[in-house]
Amino acid sequence: MKVKQQVLCAVFAAVIAICAQLIIPIQPVPISLANFGILLAGGFLGRKYGTISVLIYILLGSIGLPIFAMGKSGISVLVGPTGGFIIGYITTAFITGVVTEKYMDKKYIIFVGMFMSVLTCYLCGISWFIFLTQMEVWQAMTICVFPFILGDIVKVFAAGGLIIKYRYLITK
Repeated sequence: MKVKQQVLCAVFAAVIAICAQLIIPIQPVPISLANFGILLAGGFLGRKYGTISVLIYILLGSIGLPIFAMGKSGISVLVGPTGGFIIGYITTAFITGVVTEKYMDKKYIIFVGMFMSVLTCYLCGISWFIFLTQMEVWQAMTICVFPFILGDIVKVFAAGGLIIKYRYLITK
């Protein structure tokens, strides 16, 4: 990995950490801009380096840096109710990276692909949440998915717009 890619991975891990602190604290899962940062990392850096930046973010948070939503940190966050969503960030960055690498000339595919990547995060998150809480699927989705869909659509369009307009600056 070249120095440029190392720096970009570190920068986007920091972007994700900053975005994770921008939250609306509702329970049990706060509304966070972390997934906005994840979409940016995957979209700007591609599947490999976007995923690496997410792994750096997760590693730093799991070893104690207070960079998860609401300044939380540690392995306990990863094994707690929101842990599945944090692990789902990996697939979100990877899928977003694949889509932007292959389809930069097809804007609608970028937006659809990014939304699908967010759905994979929901799948990881809701599966883990149900496993921990033993809630019924519909009840868990009412708590962990439905309240966030509209905001995530806005994040997809905002991140997608930025990526489409400015990705060339990073890929030079």
